[in-house]
Amino acid sequence: MNRSIFIVVAVMLGYFSVKAVEPVASPLTQTRSTLEQWVQTKQLISKTRSDWQSDKESIEQTIALYERELKSVEDQMSKVSTNSLQVTKEMLEATTLQKVSNETLEVGRSFAAGLESKVKAFLPKLPLPLQDILKPHFARLPADSKNTKMLAAERLQVLVSILNELDKFNNGVNLFNEKRKNPKGEEVAVQTIYIGLGAAYFVNDLADFAGTGTSGASGWEWSDKPEIASAVQEVVKIYRSEKTARFVTLPATVR
Repeated sequence: MNRSIFIVVAVMLGYFSVKAVEPVASPLTQTRSTLEQWVQTKQLISKTRSDWQSDKESIEQTIALYERELKSVEDQMSKVSTNSLQVTKEMLEATTLQKVSNETLEVGRSFAAGLESKVKAFLPKLPLPLQDILKPHFARLPADSKNTKMLAAERLQVLVSILNELDKFNNGVNLFNEKRKNPKGEEVAVQTIYIGLGAAYFVNDLADFAGTGTSGASGWEWSDKPEIASAVQEVVKIYRSEKTARFVTLPATVR
């Protein structure tokens, strides 16, 4: 706006300076010239105002644009701040969860290691047929329970399988073909019927060699009892559904 006004003033000054050296004109001519000059001046002033209004609108639009951009940036910064707080909260929750998980895993490892030791120590005391059943399960357990990469969950699954087999055997009547030494030291084929893990009875096909078995400190202990041969043989036949079920009296040892 100042630039335009300066031009108007300069033009007017130029006009008057030029007129100063010209011959004096008639009043009508001077009046006409003055009016023409006044019209030009008004036009310049109007143009200046129009230009300023246009510039003002452009500036206002630019300011509004910058304000919107600034608000957008502020909103983004606010979101970043909020996201940062959320991330910090989630990281704290994850760290806490990891700590609890590690503590739980440590308890699981300790429990698995302790149970493994007990089960392994108990293995030699089990009947040989049951030991054979459990061998594949024991083969899956780590040799060193305190130094292994095997997951605690996997170890516990194996131990649960072992305990299930033990429970199944202990709550049932099981018949196996085995060999046992007679009083002469000869190995004789016998049929052994286990009543859970509490007692066992064996007899050979000729029913002249029979006896009982019980769990001992270092394994199963066997005693010859030829007098129970016929009773044990009858139990075997009942088990095989070769005879009608009935009560059969057999000796039992309570430890």
